[in-house]
Amino acid sequence: MPFVIIYLFIEVLVSVEFASQLGGLLTFLEIIVSAFIGLFLLTNFRYTLSKSMNGLMSGAISAQDFQKMSLFTLIGAVLLIIPGFFSDILGVLLQFSFFGKLFASKILNLKNKKNIYREGKNDAIDVEVIDSDTIK
Repeated sequence: MPFVIIYLFIEVLVSVEFASQLGGLLTFLEIIVSAFIGLFLLTNFRYTLSKSMNGLMSGAISAQDFQKMSLFTLIGAVLLIIPGFFSDILGVLLQFSFFGKLFASKILNLKNKKNIYREGKNDAIDVEVIDSDTIK
């Protein structure tokens, strides 16, 4: 929930700043154009997915990279449809696989570190049992 509030705060700040620089008409045109680009990307998502599948089958990318690239391309297209300058900037950046991988590695590494830390906690005591009959 705090991330949504932070996102909305940044979205309002960035949108007000850009809108004050561009004016009302250009801001309206930017919202319309970015929405059409997002819809275009969503309708052509199957081609992007097909290209990623070919890369997966040829071994150029791993299964995890395939999932990240597909997911972040889809999220980027949806962000372009949502009105606002900050969401448009994020949407455009997520269309490039480099930024999608960078974003995924930052988010997923935080989660993996927490899981590793939790798995590392173990209450078991490692002991060796020696039978007294085998010593004699």
